[in-house]
Amino acid sequence: MAVLGAAGFAAVGWTSGDKGELPDEAASTTRARPTSAPSRTTPSPTAPKSPSGTPSSAAKPGTSAPSRIDIPSSGPGTYTSASGGSAKVGKGRTLRYRVDVEDGIELSTEDVAEEVERILADPRGWTTDGRSAFQRVSGGATDFVVRVATPGTVDAVCGKSGLDTGGEYNCSAGDDVMVNLKRWQLATPVYAKDVTAYRALIINHELGHYLGHGHTGCPGKGKPAPAMMQQIKGMNGCVPNVWPYDEKGQFITGPAVS
Repeated sequence: MAVLGAAGFAAVGWTSGDKGELPDEAASTTRARPTSAPSRTTPSPTAPKSPSGTPSSAAKPGTSAPSRIDIPSSGPGTYTSASGGSAKVGKGRTLRYRVDVEDGIELSTEDVAEEVERILADPRGWTTDGRSAFQRVSGGATDFVVRVATPGTVDAVCGKSGLDTGGEYNCSAGDDVMVNLKRWQLATPVYAKDVTAYRALIINHELGHYLGHGHTGCPGKGKPAPAMMQQIKGMNGCVPNVWPYDEKGQFITGPAVS
């Protein structure tokens, strides 16, 4: 589970009756320009701006949200990067990425990094396009950075790219893939019993924007929802799915949505 240049959002919680994702999915589909980041390389792909959400099993299937989680509304805006790195996965141009967790959040940077690695290495993920390869690093030049942060910090970063995440959404702005802590921990009602799956949707949707993909709608009743569909706004007859490709390597998509 409008998400980051191009921007993408994935609504998180059950507030306001969970009637829709705003910024990512309701926002425009024009990729925002990267924010200043001296240590990173400028990402080559161009993508649309938008908000996000989607389901399907990821690394540890069946992980559900604890009965009570205290989510701080804001944090210091500083981060700790996960140490170590990963081997390259996929073919084509290698995109180097880093995983950061905002300071003060009770999450293990190593655990978050491991989960992101599993999502990006899954054969149903973006490596199946034959053009995208990923490698996690702990420092040096990066193409994009996955950051899990408090709602207030996500709002501040996304706001610089003109995105209103409203304390509830994720976004992809430039080379920053901003993951709202509320979404990471609580998912949405459709994925409440499989938070891990929703995390895969967040990463796949927002990274999809980074790679140049826009929003799509449901391709038909009973069919898998595309990863680039704003599932938080309603399934429209589709069944939950968090992966860009199916097990046969077929791209899961639907009609373009502006």
